[in-house]
Amino acid sequence: MKSLPYFCRGEVIRGFGRGSKELGIPTANFPHSVVDNLPADISTGIYYGWACVANGDVHKMVMSIGWNPYYKNTKKSMETHVIHTFKEDFYGEILSVVMVGYIRPERSYDSLEALIAAINNDIEEAKVNLELPEHLKLREDNFFTSASTSSSALPSTTESTSQTIINGH
Repeated sequence: MKSLPYFCRGEVIRGFGRGSKELGIPTANFPHSVVDNLPADISTGIYYGWACVANGDVHKMVMSIGWNPYYKNTKKSMETHVIHTFKEDFYGEILSVVMVGYIRPERSYDSLEALIAAINNDIEEAKVNLELPEHLKLREDNFFTSASTSSSALPSTTESTSQTIINGH
C-alpha cells in the first residue's frame, strides 16, 4: 500500500458502543468525513500504528477499517483501539493517528469469542511490529506535536473539526 504511512486526524465520535461493552476492547471512532476520504489503496482490514488523543502521549494502536462483517455494518467505519488504559471516555477530543502497517483483511467469525481472540492477536502483532526501528521513529513524528496547533486553530464545531484530514510529509 503506497499510502502508508497514512496520517489522519479527526474528532472522536460515538460508535455502536460495542467495543467496550461487548468486546472489552474500547475503540475510538472517526467521523464519516475522515473515513470517506481514505486513499483508494487503503483497503478494508486491520492496521497498526501510533495514536495520540488531544495533546496527550503517543501510544500504539490497532485500527479496523471496513464494515465489521461479524456485525454486518452497512456503513464503512474506522475504529481505533489505542493500546493504553484511559481513565475516561474522550468523545469530542481530537484523535491523531499514523497507520504504518497492515495486519490482515477483515473477516467474519463464527462466535464473539473467536472475534475477541482475533482482535487480541492483532493487538499482540501490533505491539511487536511497532518496535521495529522504521515504525518506532514515526512515534516521534512532528505530526503528533503539531496536533495542538492544528486542532486549536480550527473552529470548535463538529462539522469543521471532523473535516481535518492530513497525509504525507
